[in-house]
Amino acid sequence: MGEEAHADQVLPILDFSEGLVLKKQGTEEWKAMNNKVREACENYGCFLLLVKDEIPMNLREEMVAAMKALFDLPEETKQKHTSPKPYQSYEGKSPVIPLNESFGIDDACELDAAQAFTNLMWPQGKPSFCEAMKSMTSKMMELNLIILRMILESFGLGDHYESHAQNTTSAFRFMKYKAPPPSNINNALGLVPHTDKNTLTILCQNDVQGLEILTKQGKWVEVMVPKEAVMVFVGDALKAWSNGRLHAVTHRVMMSGDKERYSYALFSLPKEEVVIEVPQEFIDKEHPLLYKPFNFAEYFTYFTSNIREDALELYAGV
Repeated sequence: MGEEAHADQVLPILDFSEGLVLKKQGTEEWKAMNNKVREACENYGCFLLLVKDEIPMNLREEMVAAMKALFDLPEETKQKHTSPKPYQSYEGKSPVIPLNESFGIDDACELDAAQAFTNLMWPQGKPSFCEAMKSMTSKMMELNLIILRMILESFGLGDHYESHAQNTTSAFRFMKYKAPPPSNINNALGLVPHTDKNTLTILCQNDVQGLEILTKQGKWVEVMVPKEAVMVFVGDALKAWSNGRLHAVTHRVMMSGDKERYSYALFSLPKEEVVIEVPQEFIDKEHPLLYKPFNFAEYFTYFTSNIREDALELYAGV
């Protein structure tokens, strides 16, 4: 893995901090950043984003403290969180990824959803947890939609933004990775290689590294995420909609050392009834149609019963 030391230089690091770009929508500075975002999504399928003001450090620290309290709850309490949707129940003690535990929550930026989850875990109430989760997920969703707007405007398709935003919902996930056992202290699998299936993902983490991406050249590269940065990933839904112009990057988590990793992600995704269809502007002689129109929820159901790397191509490829 000779590239690992240079992984942070491999991935673009874009800077939204101090709100400079976000307050200048429509200016040349805004357009220049739009192009950088799109190019990162085309070339890498992900990028690092500095967001000092958009997601303040004190809120991130509150979230990690809240997560530690959540994962320290008794097993029987955690198992109360169930969902008919894949990946949204409490999951732990998987033989495939024994170091990983996770919770998935639909629409966590809605107060009702945040309160319902909090009260299920702490029947006596825990307002600090509920407030931290609601505040964080709202900020992450806002950022997610800003990035989507930037990508669409960079393609000259800004007029598609409103319909995308109206047809978007979210899922949120808390993830804990235990430190590997002493017998396997280096490079223990924390999360299997995968592409995200949704539109865009924003991932925050504590200071324990472990995220790796698969480059287009087929090499695994460790990503060193700076303290004030988040990771942004393109998912299959956006890859298909862009007729393959945007890359959905394969990534995984590999654990080493003796510290626990905490991360949390906001996944924007099309609402269940939404059909993903490539706009005419993405189809020409150089770029023939790659994906036929498909319902996102049906694709996700297909993927969960046929977990394979080429699920999108098999399901929706022309």
